[in-house]
Order: sequence, then structure tokens, then C-alpha cells
Amino acid sequence: MPEALNPFEIAQRQLDEAAELLGLDEATHQLLRWPRREVRVTIPLRMDDGDVRVFHGYRVQYNDARGPTKGGLRWHPDETLDTVRAMAAWMTWKTAVVDIPLGGGNGGITCNPKELSVTERERLARGYVRALYRLIDEDTDVMAPDVYTDAQVMAWMMDEYSILRGHNVPGIITGKPVTLGGSAGRPDAAARGGVYTVREAARVLNIELKGATAAIQGYGHVGRALHRLAEEMLGMKVVALSDSQGGVYSTDGIPYEDGSAWKRKTGSVVDMPFTQPISNAQLLELDVTVLFPAALENVITASNAGNVRARIVAELANGPTTPEADVVLHQNGVYVIPDILCNAGGVTVSYFEQVQNAYNFYWELDEVYQRLDARMTAAFQKVHQMAVRRGVHNRLAAYLVAVQRVAEACKLRGWV
Repeated sequence: MPEALNPFEIAQRQLDEAAELLGLDEATHQLLRWPRREVRVTIPLRMDDGDVRVFHGYRVQYNDARGPTKGGLRWHPDETLDTVRAMAAWMTWKTAVVDIPLGGGNGGITCNPKELSVTERERLARGYVRALYRLIDEDTDVMAPDVYTDAQVMAWMMDEYSILRGHNVPGIITGKPVTLGGSAGRPDAAARGGVYTVREAARVLNIELKGATAAIQGYGHVGRALHRLAEEMLGMKVVALSDSQGGVYSTDGIPYEDGSAWKRKTGSVVDMPFTQPISNAQLLELDVTVLFPAALENVITASNAGNVRARIVAELANGPTTPEADVVLHQNGVYVIPDILCNAGGVTVSYFEQVQNAYNFYWELDEVYQRLDARMTAAFQKVHQMAVRRGVHNRLAAYLVAVQRVAEACKLRGWV
């Protein structure tokens, strides 16, 4: 029977398994299976040549029982409403598992940003804000960067929203440049949070990370930050990198300076000197200590999970592993740090940014890192303890922690 790879159906199946173990009543279970609000918008965009193209955008506010919805904005040619729903659901569980007072949301625009000029990307960002203006504010739904969006896109969006409100509103967007109210430490927060969880996993597994090998699937913004931090903080040797065009491998290791410089120069890791070519599929099956899926969803499935030889799989991407693959990895003794825990560093520092915006008082970099470390370490320990106590794999343990917290908030509010 073929795997169902619809990301939202996968998110619902993950919830269903946790709901059954928690003994959730049917009303609460059904409430948590679906977004509280979702909207589709149409964005006319005047191109540089004068023509007008129409783009389709989405915003899903999945659950706000624990606080304002929070989540990224993805620009991708394959973006769909179900992809956005899944990301919003995962963000709901992510904010709960690290115990920050936010809900989950997500947005997207179906487009290929690589085909757009800088001015076209700016007009698209501003058009998206205008389309959603009446449905978002700093106490309702706050956006952040995701796939193919960055601090510059966030700056344009924050500015457009502030123009519409008539005054500066930095808290409507996180992941902004520091000069516009962004938080120190936000650019590498997702990668750094993931590194903290790998450090903790190595401790419970009694693995020495210094000199150990790693492979990074997805050499975008997060992947490059991860490469640097794996070397600097963990002393690891990264032996493989990949992006959408292909991958490279070297038994001697690929230093961060070499990998990042080649990516900046050519736009890809492909054909990097002193490496051999490798496919994305081959990278996932390398015999390494830590595998970092840091690209898109559904890359580890029932068809290849049995070939994964890493001791630890640290999910910096959202939804890289299907439910069937989770079972196989667990049976094979692969320690998975699930996405809703592993990559929660980004939303955690985004929350810190919201707090700083609200107070108009900003923390030093060291304080941000210390607070992030404490939050990620506590969340890891909570999930690990749940997995041991219940005898389940780590993703289900993370869901048990998160869903229980969200369900309790819904009940306390009297929704169910």
C-alpha cells in the first residue's frame, strides 16, 4: 500500500496517534485536527515589464488557545493550502513543546522567487500584507521567515503593515533585521536550537560528538548556519552537503568556509572542489553519526528508512519523516529528534523578539543564547523522559507533551 504523502494528512495522523494514547475526548480531538481559521488570497503583481501576474497566497491560523498564532511565510512553486495547514499544525505543537505562550500559524505564496527580481519580490511581500491586513496584528497572528523568505522580506512586510496602521508596529513580524527591531541571535536560532538538542541527545546516548561525522541535506540558510555551528560548538566533521541541485561528499570532511564560499560563488554545492558527487537520496543513507534533514518534507519514507544508518536524525526541516518511516527508524535504533522539538529554536527566538518589541528593550546576544539553551534543553529533557516513561518513539513523545498542553488550554477556555 503506497504511503500518503499529503503533509496535512500526515500531521493529522501524528495527532491521532497521540490523541488515542492521551485518551482525548472526541470533541477535543476533532477540534485539534483542523485549523481554527484559514484564508486564501489573490495577489495581483505588476511585473517589471509592466505586465500583471496573479499569485495565490494562504494564511492558516491553526490554534490560538495558548496565545497568538505564530508561524512562517513560505514562497515556493509547490506551495498548497494543505502544505500551509500542515506547517501551521506543526507550529502549534512546536510552540507547545517548548512551552512558549503562542499558538501555531503559517502562510505561503505559490511562486518561484528565483524568477522574480528584487523589486518584484518587494511588491509581492507588500501585496500579501495588504491582502491579509484585517486578519493579522501583533496580538493575533505574527509572521516570520520560512522557505525562500528572509529578513529583507520581513522588513518590507513590517513596513507595509506599519504604513497601513499609521505608526511603527515592529511586533507584527519577527525575523526582521536588528536595526528594525529584530532580535540578536535570530538568524541562526533554528540551527543553534537544533545543535543544543543534538548535544543533549549525545549525552543520553553516550556518544562523543567531537570528530564524529555529519551530513546536511538542504544547504540553505539553516543548513549553512548548521554547518558552522556543528564545527564550532560540537567539533563535528561534516562529510556531505546537498541542495536542490545535488550533493557532494568527502571522507576528509568539508570545512564550513569552503562549503559556504562555494555556495555563495555558484549558488549550489554541486561540483565543489575536492569532493565527489552524491545525490540527495544517497546522502540520507550515509553511515554518519548525525543526519540533518534541513530541506523540505517527506524525504525519509518507508521506502528508504531501512537504509538510514545515522545514529541520530536531527530534523531541522519541517515534516521530513513520514509516520511509517518513524516506526522503521525506531525499530532500527535510530534516535530521531523530531522537527517540533529540533527546529523550535527559530520560533523560540521569534518569541523573544516579540517580547523585546513589546518592551522596546533589547537583550545582548549572550543573553539570547543562554535563554534559548535553557528553553531547548528543558524541552528535550521533557520529551526524552516522556519517551522513556511511555516506551514510545521520540516524535510520539513530543506530541504527547505538546497535545496535552494545547488540549488543556482549550478545556480551560471552555471551548470543549
